[in-house]
Amino acid sequence: MATFKVNRVQSSPIEGQKPGTSGLRKKVKVFTQPHYLQNFVQSTFNALTAEKIKGSTLVVSGDGRYYSKDAIQIIIKMAAANGVRRIWVGQNGLLSTPAVSAVVRERVAADGSKSNGAFILTASHNPGGPNEDFGIKYNMENGGPAPEGVTDKIFENTKTIKEYFIAEGLPDVDISKIGVSKFSGSDGQQFDVDVFDAASDYVKLMKSIFDFQSIKKLIACPQFSFCYDALHGVAGAYASRIFVEELGAKESSLLNCVPKQEDFGGGHPDPNLTYAKELVARMGLGKTPDSNPPEFGAAADGDADRNMVLGKRFFVTPSDSVAIIAANAVQSIPYFSSGLKGVARSMPTSAALDVVAKSLNLKFFEVPTGWKFFGNLMDAGLCSVCGEESFGTGSDHIREKDGIWAVLAWMSILAHKNKDNLSTGKLVTVEDIVKQHWATFGRHYYTRYDYENVDAGAAKDLMAHLVKLQSSLSEVNKMIKGVRSDVANVASADEFEYKDPVDGSVSKNQGIRYLFEDGSRLVFRLSGTGSEGATIRLYIEQYEKDSSKTGRDSQDALAPLVEVALKLSKMQEFTGRDAPTVIT
Repeated sequence: MATFKVNRVQSSPIEGQKPGTSGLRKKVKVFTQPHYLQNFVQSTFNALTAEKIKGSTLVVSGDGRYYSKDAIQIIIKMAAANGVRRIWVGQNGLLSTPAVSAVVRERVAADGSKSNGAFILTASHNPGGPNEDFGIKYNMENGGPAPEGVTDKIFENTKTIKEYFIAEGLPDVDISKIGVSKFSGSDGQQFDVDVFDAASDYVKLMKSIFDFQSIKKLIACPQFSFCYDALHGVAGAYASRIFVEELGAKESSLLNCVPKQEDFGGGHPDPNLTYAKELVARMGLGKTPDSNPPEFGAAADGDADRNMVLGKRFFVTPSDSVAIIAANAVQSIPYFSSGLKGVARSMPTSAALDVVAKSLNLKFFEVPTGWKFFGNLMDAGLCSVCGEESFGTGSDHIREKDGIWAVLAWMSILAHKNKDNLSTGKLVTVEDIVKQHWATFGRHYYTRYDYENVDAGAAKDLMAHLVKLQSSLSEVNKMIKGVRSDVANVASADEFEYKDPVDGSVSKNQGIRYLFEDGSRLVFRLSGTGSEGATIRLYIEQYEKDSSKTGRDSQDALAPLVEVALKLSKMQEFTGRDAPTVIT
């Protein structure tokens, strides 16, 4: 048994280590600076306090992107030096973000202990590689992201740090082999590193939520076909186990499901119509579409917490997706058979879920962007299903968004709708389900414009301009009529502020809203998930309850509001951009 001793390393603060909505994300070259990662990890341990850390069990894994393996070894050594009792690592350092949450909540060690939290190494949907992005975030004992009170403490600690602790004499652990490595500190402290099968706990959880037999029958139906694209991310480690081994799908149903984590095969692991080009073409939506698309398609991001859902030649917006799952969950998914406790969405997400909640008499919550806000509601038993327009959907089975869960939820809905059609009639399609939903609840035409890597100063000036405009709505409405006379007047405008109904905490400046008399909305927000510069997100929404008008092309329906939004914000003047980087 190898022994180690605690080494104190002198350090000093490094600027810019404030965690965003999903942890700290920077370029790899930033993280590999001397002391950079170590300062952040020690600041996290200090924020959690020695009482909570000593004797604890922590998970350390991620999406496998470049620098992950080095970072895991550093965190293991620092954990030992800070008194952690054991570390759990997914084989090869791989665990999807939702799987980490599941492991924290569900996994039990031989001695009956459970995890106290996790370091997740991911930059989610951002590209990977030596010149691209890396990220780290801490999740709490509930499996969810650290709340703002903790991340604020971490940041404050990064500004005053003077030293960090690391184990000297502790060898690198072989994380490619399943098994337990045991070590001993010079003071007799016992320290274990347990490398385990990354997929088993997660697969077991999914089988407890969904009726795999009914999904299996759907997949076996000759009229049904599907395609799942992992974009070479960590979802590939779960796709074969779930879709092929458990549900009987053909290997040919899987696209880009061999993980190429260090750089995701050179691609951008973001499941949207811009970056998931191969799947989009396969589903009949690209410039050179497949001539015979599958009935159902889905994609994941790098760490498998996001999802995109497609039907044959048909795109399902994430805002519609969460509303449709909520509307069908009780009938289609065994986990929800006793009813939903409530539903929630992020503020920029369309109000499609609001209409479902009102119709079904469900508790409804509108929260800031960031999954930690949903976690509080779930821990209090107030929310069962939730979602974000940024391709994140989930439920209270864990405390993270969950891309594969969302795909299985859609497969469950399709299986339920087609339970009497599998051997005879024509299948109810994804498009049928969405259009029936619009006929019942109305349609929220919706789009998002992303302006990525904008000069940070210019982005702040643009947001300040939009806040200043809100002081005189009469002037705003004059400007709007000068641009488009067919757009309704703004009824109210504000900066979104959220008071958490569970802990009473207040989150300010969460996005700038312009709310129109006809229910339309314009929302402007600075994203917290980029690694450099600023990303301006513009959300444009128009509600149509007349079922004879819900079949219009989104771009046509939203064109007047888009024109107003760009003129009102002076987007080109502030950013120099004549077009967004991505349109969803």
